[in-house]
Amino acid sequence: MNGGASSRKSLTLTSSPSLPNKKNNGVGVGGGVVSSELARRNSVSSRAASASGERTVKRLRLSKALTIPENTTIYEACRRMAARRVDALLLTDSNALLCGILTDKDIATRVIAREVNIETTPVSKVMTRNPVFVLSDTLAVEALQKMVQGKFRHLPVVENGEVIALLDIAKCLYDAIARMERAAEKGKAIAAAVEGVEKHWGSSISGPNTFIETLREKMFRPSLSTIIPENSKIVTVSPTDTVLTAAKKMLEYRISSAVVTVENKPRGILTSKDILMRVIAQNLSPESTLVEKVMTPNPECATVDTPIVDALHTMHDGKFLHLPVVDRDGTVVSVIDVIHITHAAVATVGNTAGVGTEATNTMMQKFWDSAMTLGPLSDDDDSRSEISMKVASEETDPGRSSSYPSSILPYSFGFKIEDKKGRLHRFNCDTRSLTDLITSILQRMGDDIDRNQLPHILYEDDDHDKVVLASDGDLVAAVDHARA
Repeated sequence: MNGGASSRKSLTLTSSPSLPNKKNNGVGVGGGVVSSELARRNSVSSRAASASGERTVKRLRLSKALTIPENTTIYEACRRMAARRVDALLLTDSNALLCGILTDKDIATRVIAREVNIETTPVSKVMTRNPVFVLSDTLAVEALQKMVQGKFRHLPVVENGEVIALLDIAKCLYDAIARMERAAEKGKAIAAAVEGVEKHWGSSISGPNTFIETLREKMFRPSLSTIIPENSKIVTVSPTDTVLTAAKKMLEYRISSAVVTVENKPRGILTSKDILMRVIAQNLSPESTLVEKVMTPNPECATVDTPIVDALHTMHDGKFLHLPVVDRDGTVVSVIDVIHITHAAVATVGNTAGVGTEATNTMMQKFWDSAMTLGPLSDDDDSRSEISMKVASEETDPGRSSSYPSSILPYSFGFKIEDKKGRLHRFNCDTRSLTDLITSILQRMGDDIDRNQLPHILYEDDDHDKVVLASDGDLVAAVDHARA
């Protein structure tokens, strides 16, 4: 924008649940502190993402972390988890440092299966010590790949040495699939990096639209039969077996679910979360409680011919993490979960293309990055606010009254916001800090914005694509575009 010109570039402000609230914004996300030694050993490597504008862990859907001292009894820990309806919690030592993580699978296989006394034994005896965690400014694709490769669902998120949230890969995968499906349905283009993909998937890939279709067709359209091994591990129990028997089988097979069968046909499913919520939290005895009393009866099942993406939608819609798979005769052949699906789908593409692990990892990164590039789900999605406000930006005009003339503050930029009542708010803000911009918006629009769902800011580029501002670098690029 030149001199006193009044041309503007359109920015859109929307609220999204995927941005966590920082503690200094008055919203505490209960967590421990991470020691420098633990940080050195266990953190996922972090690159300087903010400077390059790449997408960080903060862009993912984070959950508030439940944190308790490690000397808490297992029973009390289970009671707290059940009260909060969560399947994982973090443990801190006497110095309030993060020292462990406990999941529902740990409770089933390390506690119930081994008949540990839950009323006298501290959590420290059964937790996973010194868990891998991720820094909040780590590239999101790095964190997600780490979870899939390590086959763990939960990852603590650390900022300034303090645990601020917990990352659940199930939610991230559901978001990714939903975004890709929505983009394909509505014909939206995605700004995905496709460099190097041609040599893995053929020279027909010529652009983002083709790339997203390839992801969907080659990763998630094939049937479940393509990702289920012939001798798939599966735990089966009868309705009259005890919960203790089921837990011991889960420990033996290192699986967190058991299919309840009658003549090899599924009649129910019992998961480690069921044991936590329906047995321990209800003060029932695993030794005497029958599986049929606490199982989920007549579970929804997929068939070997079910497309992968349909199985994911079924799990998401039903809000469950395990899905029994039956063959054409109705016999249970496998139980799948979200990590299994993601890892297997990407590996299948790699094997089909005749490439190795390195190329498979590249594809996995491109899958996550492409899904994230799609940005927030569309306006009619339940996760987004119904309120939409426009933010018009313009360079500070030397000819207008301003307390921060651009000649004095070269990094200052003028913003004008229209709220839902049609009122205009004009202010200047440092273009080097996205946090400062969001803070300025909240100061002026506080009553119109849910503090638990901080806003995403988007701008429309020359190709009429909406680009999400996810970092300070993105803000600089947007302002440069507006000034052009």
